[in-house]
Amino acid sequence: QVQLVESGGGLVQPGGSLGLSCAASGIMFRNSHMGWYRQAPGKQRELVARITRDDSITYIDSVKDRFTISRDNAKNLVFLQMNNLKPEDTAIYYCFADRSALGLSTVWGQGTQVTVSS
Repeated sequence: QVQLVESGGGLVQPGGSLGLSCAASGIMFRNSHMGWYRQAPGKQRELVARITRDDSITYIDSVKDRFTISRDNAKNLVFLQMNNLKPEDTAIYYCFADRSALGLSTVWGQGTQVTVSS
């Protein structure tokens, strides 16, 4: 069964930290590029961070130096550590698996809510 399951969202005060996890199953994890999108109410979905199968990493400018993406190929997990959170980081965060290198479609998680508010 192809599946991505996110966890770790919640409510945090500005300046706080949260760690998101995404557990993958049924995909060729080691050969998939992994990452996180987010979508805030009334806004377009945006790519937050991406880590390729070769561990090349990119971030959207607004989260550089605050967010860190990583992956554990042995456990089929991808992480997003978010520090110094701001209210504008409030969104639903979606894990994805880009399987284009395998000629397969992208897989999406169900999303996890992150709310930054005092």
